[in-house]
Amino acid sequence: MYRTHTCGQLRLTDAGTTVTLAGWVQTVRKFGSITFVDLRDRYGITQLLFNESLNQQLDEQPLGREFVLQATGKVNERSNKNTNIATGEIELIVSEFKILNKSAVPPFTIQDDTDGGDDLRMKYRYLDLRRNAVKRNLELRYAVNRAARNYLHEKGFMDIETPFLIKSTPEGARDFVVPSRMNAGQFYALPQSPQTFKQLLMVSGYDRYYQVVKCFRDEDLRADRQPEFTQIDCEMAFVEQEDILNMFEGLIKSIFKEVKGIDYTETVERTTWEDAMWTYGNDKPDIRFKMKIGNLKVPATAYPSHQQELQNSPFASGATGFAVFDNAETVLAIAVPGCADYTRKQTDELTEWVKRPQIGMQGLVFIKLNADGTVKSSVDKFFNEEQLKTIAATCDGKPGDLVLVLAGREQKTRKATSDLRMELGKRLGLRKDNEFKLLWVLDFPLFEYAEEDNRWVARHHPFTSPKPDQIATMIDNNPVIENAADYLNHPYSNIKANAYDMVLNGNEIGGGSIRIFQRDLQEKMFAALGMDEAEQQHKFGFLLGAFEYGAPPHGGIAFGFDRLCAILGGSESIRDFIAFPKNNSGRDVMLDAPSAIDTKQFDELQIKLDLK
Repeated sequence: MYRTHTCGQLRLTDAGTTVTLAGWVQTVRKFGSITFVDLRDRYGITQLLFNESLNQQLDEQPLGREFVLQATGKVNERSNKNTNIATGEIELIVSEFKILNKSAVPPFTIQDDTDGGDDLRMKYRYLDLRRNAVKRNLELRYAVNRAARNYLHEKGFMDIETPFLIKSTPEGARDFVVPSRMNAGQFYALPQSPQTFKQLLMVSGYDRYYQVVKCFRDEDLRADRQPEFTQIDCEMAFVEQEDILNMFEGLIKSIFKEVKGIDYTETVERTTWEDAMWTYGNDKPDIRFKMKIGNLKVPATAYPSHQQELQNSPFASGATGFAVFDNAETVLAIAVPGCADYTRKQTDELTEWVKRPQIGMQGLVFIKLNADGTVKSSVDKFFNEEQLKTIAATCDGKPGDLVLVLAGREQKTRKATSDLRMELGKRLGLRKDNEFKLLWVLDFPLFEYAEEDNRWVARHHPFTSPKPDQIATMIDNNPVIENAADYLNHPYSNIKANAYDMVLNGNEIGGGSIRIFQRDLQEKMFAALGMDEAEQQHKFGFLLGAFEYGAPPHGGIAFGFDRLCAILGGSESIRDFIAFPKNNSGRDVMLDAPSAIDTKQFDELQIKLDLK
């Protein structure tokens, strides 16, 4: 064997033992007639001491960074102990060594505080993976994987693999397609999820399925999105929503306990989609901090269960005389705790922040609730002090707080207010990496309106069941919309899905639903999405056929494995927790992929490339 121990294994109790280590040279330090070398492997670092008798050999065979080295010697207690590493009490007095392989000078230093930028480290990812910071991320990923598998195995789930070469059924994100040489002119697609397969497994009687599985979506990238990503995919038969929530709440708590040592004993909060949007402005709210939204003005057809609250709004009686608010579809406010002392420069900076193209608002109104009870606002000439205090009260503003008000179109303004809340939560240190808060979001809309196509689309996916008491509404109402502006008045806008998302610290980490399992209801759902009978049969005939043979009630959930790892590791980017990620253009710069293929391959596939 090349080694008897790893570089992270030896301790003071091993003193006097003769061992052989193998690894990579981290540093070389010469001090007169002796030389110290830090030898590194996956498990740690051990200091090697080369005494005077070996120095001549080192001169003849000089060591460089990242050389692969084998060294044999006796374990000795160090005189200058290093308390920062596990092996810091010992060193190896080398009696013989062998250079197993030399290394070119690395393009960046292989250490936590490296001098390599993202592009360079991505190109040499095999070197970047040697760094402890990256290694810790992959160790955490493995720990999450192992914890999930242990829990699901104990609960009676079977790990069943499903195909990667499947039929293209574009709904939502674009498919990656794969040409078939044996079936000229025809294509496979890579799965966006194993959704239909896991439903078919329920029909087959495998009532508890899971898979840690690769999925593929051809979409624009960002920090928490990759063209290929991993899900913890799960499905159960003979269950209702409550069964799913309890089972997978247990999964995440088990992962917290095993991976982070966190005993998450508190009850996981639940909210409806409508309440989340009303209170926080988005359907994956970060509840580590409050800063709830005050709804001053909202379209009459939006958020039906909250319309009564608007009767107490300062805008309930009609025009205020301030055109920006009077002409706006929606007016929303948040109270920023303890920030009434913001300077003009600071409020101007916030105004510029919401004007950025990513946010897209026209401006920002502020109200300072001074600690002495006085009020100062950017709209003093339109509202008296009592009116300003009434506005501030809608978002629970208190003396010392800074109230910020945004106005505009409903969806845009609500998203902007949510983004502003999250930004201020970050600036004020309210979003703590070492604090974890789970939330279930329930009762999502079954449909959402695609204005550019003037049609309804599935908010989750077309296999999601409506709430049982709303099935009749979906079947009996025609989905056609004559006037795009009237979509909120259509009955489909208020149909709720039997769907649920798990949210962690403002990130959706899992989503699922109770599925449709009756053929007639599934056909109605497809029809509502604009599919005629021929299209239904072409795309999903296999599933509709399966529902003819005793499909059980079933439901499931899929967790974003990469995203869960990133949150537990305190990172905003899932790339840090993937061994070989793509860059923001979807390229693997290490492999230089995607790349062109040769003419012979095109000929075999009977494909002609015609670049426009």
